[in-house]
Amino acid sequence: MAPSLLIVESPTKANTLNRYLGKDFIVKASVGHVKDLPKTKLGIDVENQFKPEYQVLRTKKKVLKELSEAAAKAQAVYLGPDPDREGEAIAWHIAEELKINGKPLYRVLFYELTPKAIREALQNPGQLNPNLYDAQQARRILDRLVGYLISPLLWEKVKRGLSAGRVQSVALRLICERQREIQQFVPEEYWTLTAELSPKREATVTDTAERFEAKLWRIGTKKCKLHSKEQTEAVLRALEGNTFRVLKVEKKQRRKNASPPFITSTLQQEAARKLRFPAKKTMRVAQRLYEGVDIGDEGAVGLITYMRTDSTRLSDDALKAVRAYIGERYGAPYLPSKPNVYKTKAGAQDAHEAIRPTDVARTPESLERYLSRDEAALYGLIWKRFVASQMSPAQIAQTTVTIEARAEGQDQGNEDMLEGAWKRGGLAHLFRATGSVVDFPGFMVLYTESDDEEAEEKDGTAHGRLPALVEGQPLNLHKLLPKQHFTQPPPPYTEASLIKELEERGIGRPSTYATIVTTILDREYVQENRRQLVPTELGLLINDLLTAHFPEIVDVEFTARMEHSLDEVEKGTCPYLKVLEEFYERFHTTLSEAQKKMLNLKVGGLPTGVSCPECGGPLHIRFSRNGPFLSCANYPQCPFTSNYRRDEKGQIQLEERASSGQMCERCGSPMVLKKGRFGEFLACSAYPQCKHTRPVSLGVACPREGCDGEIVERYSKTGRKFYGCTRYPDCHVMLWHRPIAGTCAQCGSPALLLKAGKKGDQYMTCARAGCDYKAPVES
Repeated sequence: MAPSLLIVESPTKANTLNRYLGKDFIVKASVGHVKDLPKTKLGIDVENQFKPEYQVLRTKKKVLKELSEAAAKAQAVYLGPDPDREGEAIAWHIAEELKINGKPLYRVLFYELTPKAIREALQNPGQLNPNLYDAQQARRILDRLVGYLISPLLWEKVKRGLSAGRVQSVALRLICERQREIQQFVPEEYWTLTAELSPKREATVTDTAERFEAKLWRIGTKKCKLHSKEQTEAVLRALEGNTFRVLKVEKKQRRKNASPPFITSTLQQEAARKLRFPAKKTMRVAQRLYEGVDIGDEGAVGLITYMRTDSTRLSDDALKAVRAYIGERYGAPYLPSKPNVYKTKAGAQDAHEAIRPTDVARTPESLERYLSRDEAALYGLIWKRFVASQMSPAQIAQTTVTIEARAEGQDQGNEDMLEGAWKRGGLAHLFRATGSVVDFPGFMVLYTESDDEEAEEKDGTAHGRLPALVEGQPLNLHKLLPKQHFTQPPPPYTEASLIKELEERGIGRPSTYATIVTTILDREYVQENRRQLVPTELGLLINDLLTAHFPEIVDVEFTARMEHSLDEVEKGTCPYLKVLEEFYERFHTTLSEAQKKMLNLKVGGLPTGVSCPECGGPLHIRFSRNGPFLSCANYPQCPFTSNYRRDEKGQIQLEERASSGQMCERCGSPMVLKKGRFGEFLACSAYPQCKHTRPVSLGVACPREGCDGEIVERYSKTGRKFYGCTRYPDCHVMLWHRPIAGTCAQCGSPALLLKAGKKGDQYMTCARAGCDYKAPVES
């Protein structure tokens, strides 16, 4: 009997399956998508029910021929791409192109690549899912309509090469709005007052180990808010000579539950925080762990379940195995009486499990020698989170101490006095301190979840270790510590916090989070600075244009509703054509209006509210191939142009044009220093009447004998920097190391080259060809 053909999308996945299936199956890979929309045109027939014009990819014609030949010899064909929308699209496109001549065609879903899961999937094959395919196709068409119809408008109005995306533009808007929120934030001053205290003992010397801190919490019955140094100093005066005693001790037992096992978004967030992995890298490494890694005698083994999921559900077999492991490894106290069950968010695709190891017995330590450093780090994170999710809660004893400071002889029952009475010493000052002790670590013995920022203590309480204290106990005051603070703006988004925001707002799907972030970085709309996502000037301008002219496209709520509609298509409760028609009817009208009304930054520019320093006219932002710049609206009568920057408040600041002290050899005007794509250069200040430019001189004479030129920085067509002579093409001197002024002790050349050895030590060589002079760099 002829074997069956199993087609998956990844060669690595194919190799893993081949190990388990033997002679009954031939496993081949499509290596991703085999068909796609054309790159050179829209490829969507909007007049004919949005029919997509899919084309076989040029690089996949040979692959499809081989698959068709294998299918012709096979008993049956099984399609096993990934179990999600993209995988379903790959399966449909392969089925459309294969010549199977009436043979059985099945769809199989592999949620993990283990012998049992593979066997069960092949014994219970299904059919191609038209709803899942329609959902993917609807998303693809929506993205193509937005990208291919808005992008040409940006090319026309701003500059070529720009692009817009349906979901990416919303992410860009979130980042830009956060940046402007930061810029517009006005810090407010406030003060805290901390008392360093210790319990009074019979001994004359108090053990410094018993010292603790408490923050001023209330003055009388009012919560303490100090807004100035003067207010704080008034409190300090009121506290002079006060006695401190413990007013109240509250003890609470708190339970801290484990976090659920990973879904796609939480894996990307935690990998960003703990491992500093970009989302794209996290998914790439997770894909390798899912598809199979060679672990010695066992060969290629899939180590984790499918990594694109938004469900926290775990299979019964996985729960049974992990509970047995916890009981054996950690003991009965760490094992709950029944499995921990976590609520999956509304709208999640519960067909997939959470991300977990395929075998809990494969500990990170046992696999370390088989995995790369990145694979080991991510697998360890997934394994620990999974095991911890089924462990007992941590038991934390929390003690809150309220401390009273009163003047000698002060009546303790007068706290209902007027709010301002504290200035006259008439009210008690209440301080607070909190200490926590982990009585039982529970899941924390293995794993604790991280957060983007340190938790702020907003309750006016000092947190730390506390000595044993009882109510009424007198305390020693060692010192009072006033401290000035300012309220802080919200932090810029990181990859982790942006993905969390997108997920909470219902934007994107597990398979798209990494692509969203990568796209806006690649387009240079956003740059990453110390892990923070900050919009570039280009990103701010594009966001302003899209927000003004395509408000629905970049509207968070509208995009979330579209995602919900796509989910409804996948469930079969909404026809995909209805989603496309409703979207396009409104989008087409908006696009027509934008074509008429969008400002042309190539011609008129974007008003800035800044005046021209030469004629007083308004300055506009315009675009060149080197990026945005300021130009006077009265051009050509006023030729003023300038680079610019934004201050911390987002206000435009003109960059001062640095005079070079050199004159233009064409018109005699001063030359000024400017910045372009390839660094600094000299340009005539009479531009645009005179467009003469020249490279910046390094002050180094050309080393070629008889040449009176100078060496300057130059760039090749590929952008690589080199150093050449100003007399080119008459002089062809080209240097790849930085030249420095100096005289060669061997041949008298006026230029030396600065080089670095393998150990980082610097030395000089002669710039003249044929001279072997070499000397260390003097301090």
